[in-house]
Amino acid sequence: MQLNFKKFGNGEPLIILHGLFGSLDNWLTFAKKLGENFKVFIVDARNHGQSPHTDEFNYELMATDLYEFILQNNIVNPIILGHSMGGKTAMQFAMNYPNQLSKLIVADIAPKAYPVHHTAILNALLLLNFEEIKTRKSADEELSKTITDFATRQFLLKNLYWKGEDNLAWRFNLSVINATIEEMGIEIAHPITFNQPTLFIKGEKSDYILESDTDLIKKIFPIAEIKSMNSGHWLHAENPTEFLQIVNSFLLS
Repeated sequence: MQLNFKKFGNGEPLIILHGLFGSLDNWLTFAKKLGENFKVFIVDARNHGQSPHTDEFNYELMATDLYEFILQNNIVNPIILGHSMGGKTAMQFAMNYPNQLSKLIVADIAPKAYPVHHTAILNALLLLNFEEIKTRKSADEELSKTITDFATRQFLLKNLYWKGEDNLAWRFNLSVINATIEEMGIEIAHPITFNQPTLFIKGEKSDYILESDTDLIKKIFPIAEIKSMNSGHWLHAENPTEFLQIVNSFLLS
């Protein structure tokens, strides 16, 4: 699979993987900052952004996609940073291809199983009728009936594009994401331990990584550091300065 990507800077390679319903565009500003010290690749996952849409969608496949991306672009031992869904993809990649990366950074997700918790968002998205909705403003107004948080709506609406002259559509593959959403919550398969430098970054206002998750994290990633920062789940968007500081401290020390 040929994944869509952008790259910035020069130096040691670093690949950034976005979360569910996201795209590489969510990481443009951060990638440019990291590009001052690294050669940064931001990548659209399958069924997201401008990467191909497929009927199959799970972490094993996305780990394979990442391996193929690394080979296609002649990248050697990159650092891999993943947020949420991207963090689970990064962890699965480290399990499947432990000799193909130098360092791992996981942003606000644990390797454990999570219950499905995107049902309200999926239902709201599925209710949008683009035969009737012809403007972004109308889409926002319709979503606001069930998704009251403005920031969440704006994050989702960044995925809208003009498929035709008068036809809005989603960049992400909504029907497949809806059909496979339980796959996004599964525990990462961990047949080995990963002993390269690893950093988990937790949002203090987020409940994605709990104190009780430490034992599982340390079991799979024995030398992992776990750092907390002042933010919710969207670390790089809510507090980019602290997030960049923590990442650079880990990578440049």
